[in-house]
Amino acid sequence: MIEFELCRSIHSIDASDWNGLFDSSYPFTQHAFLAALENSGSANAKSGWTPAHIVGRNQQHQPVIVAPCYMKYHSYGEYVFDWSWANAYQQNGLEYYPKLLCAIPFTPATGPRIGAQDKAALNAFMTALPQFCDQVDASGCHVLFPPNDASADWQSYGWAKRQNTQYHWYNEGYNTFDDFLAGFTSRKRKTLKRERSKVIEQGLICKIIEGIDADEKVWESFYTCYQVTYLKRSGHQGYLTREFFMEIAKTMAHAIVLNVAYDGDNIVACALCFKDDDTLYGRYWGCLQNYDQLHFELCYYQGIEYCISNNLQHFDPGAQGEHKIQRGFRPITTISWHYLKHQGFHRAVEEFCQAEAEDNSEYQQRASELLPFKACE
Repeated sequence: MIEFELCRSIHSIDASDWNGLFDSSYPFTQHAFLAALENSGSANAKSGWTPAHIVGRNQQHQPVIVAPCYMKYHSYGEYVFDWSWANAYQQNGLEYYPKLLCAIPFTPATGPRIGAQDKAALNAFMTALPQFCDQVDASGCHVLFPPNDASADWQSYGWAKRQNTQYHWYNEGYNTFDDFLAGFTSRKRKTLKRERSKVIEQGLICKIIEGIDADEKVWESFYTCYQVTYLKRSGHQGYLTREFFMEIAKTMAHAIVLNVAYDGDNIVACALCFKDDDTLYGRYWGCLQNYDQLHFELCYYQGIEYCISNNLQHFDPGAQGEHKIQRGFRPITTISWHYLKHQGFHRAVEEFCQAEAEDNSEYQQRASELLPFKACE
């Protein structure tokens, strides 16, 4: 018998218990990452991300299943867009918010969302989730960017599967960046080399700094770049606070890589990545002023070089961006699972997701034809 509870803070669960159930080097479900979000005020009731982590305990009161969950009062920072669903609820006099979200705030990176001791605990969790929606008066529950595998058979529990597209790079045994480029068509290869040369021509020097080697000056420079870029792009500050970055600099340095551009002695741009045993994850980027091609260099090419040098097999550079295709990032499917208490709307969402999946599949086929590799000519 498993007893479930909602925990209003990640600190309600011992870090070793939490991390032990995930048993993964994936960085974004690490207790330290979630704690930094809460401690810094980046994910709290004020920001619309109220922690509601689910913990299941056995009869000995030992945790056997955990999941990072939040009560959401808006749909910002999720990267699985459901504004139309919320509008449909409103037009019918129903409340879409709050909703219960099993996800990592501001992090559209596929990875484990449930840490379970065994299959029995996982099944108990999936049975309990709709009951939690009743308990907290949520319109439904949504699981964002879980692995696309059969370990959690959401469909058999009646959940709707939604599919989307991202663009990822895969290491096919390359020894150098030039090995990677050797698979390009001649024209695409020349274009990419020209992009990289423009960064050098502007007098910029790019360096890769491991998190354990990044000092306070590097982090302060990164944060300034991050906020300047957010303000230029959106007119408001980034979701993540200075305190968040300073905390992970201390608690997660082993999982961090910074791609930094210098103009003389000054840092003028920076891309922050996380890593695990297999994958590099591009997350945040910032630049003090516009430099030709620098975004591509720091956010894509430096990451590819890092993966090749460190034998990482996969590079997830972040959500969206069709411009990644011509740079060798393949279209891949990401998924989310959705349960709505209102059965009429749930059926409508199922039909919507099925139609969207067909469109997504056709889009990926067309996008794959635009890849720069010789076999795609």
